[in-house]
Amino acid sequence: MKKTIITMLIALVAMVASAETYNYLKFTKTNGSTVTYSVEGLKLTYDDSNVYVTNAETTATIALAEVQDMYFSNEAGGSEVLRGDVDGNQSVEMDDLSALINYLLTGDDTGINFEGANCDLQGDITMDDLAALINYLLTGTW
Repeated sequence: MKKTIITMLIALVAMVASAETYNYLKFTKTNGSTVTYSVEGLKLTYDDSNVYVTNAETTATIALAEVQDMYFSNEAGGSEVLRGDVDGNQSVEMDDLSALINYLLTGDDTGINFEGANCDLQGDITMDDLAALINYLLTGTW
């Protein structure tokens, strides 16, 4: 079933991507990090448990269980950004919650990792990101 869903997702992404030329393929993992690959020479294959990404630069293996989202983009940024890592120290903890609350209340963006603070993956930093981060800290899942 998962293989069928991935096949349909890849087909859908390919159809949408044909409308515009994109430079990068991005995978958002369940831990919140985002991995970016150039589309130059891009080839995707998969089996029951992994997706294999091959392009002009590299070959990578990503466990399907770790894939939360896959999309094309014209922006290269976001590679290995840890979702919820508001202070940019490569971990998600209560300090990130404090930093996000401070930013939302005061607007002071000193030391804020905006890509990591985008906890709900909607692109803007709002109270929804705060709710997503609190949920993650309490449950360990996004």
